[in-house]
Amino acid sequence: MAEGTTMGSLTLTTRTEGSAVILTASGDVDLSGSPLLRQELKKHAGKKIVVDLSAVPYMDSSGLATLVEAMQTSRKGGGQLFLCALGDRVRSIFSIAKLESVFKIVPSVEAALAA
Repeated sequence: MAEGTTMGSLTLTTRTEGSAVILTASGDVDLSGSPLLRQELKKHAGKKIVVDLSAVPYMDSSGLATLVEAMQTSRKGGGQLFLCALGDRVRSIFSIAKLESVFKIVPSVEAALAA
């Protein structure tokens, strides 16, 4: 069963598939929405987390910082963090920040679940 939560222009839907938690973000991951993403990611630290960004048209530095923090927390807790389905605009932010090789970025939720 999926749960949905909204803050600012961001809506997050959370569902579990096997041992993985899938967070589907919809809307902008910016200063108004990133606290919601941070809160949800912290809830599931230490697990396999897949963040579906296919419906995210824009992400600012606060969203990027939230994901960096979640990745570090995940690694310390023995979990995994996957980002999937990044649009060109969001992917370019990771490229500019030279973080493409730091994150596990895959094309789809299915690819993340199979990894």
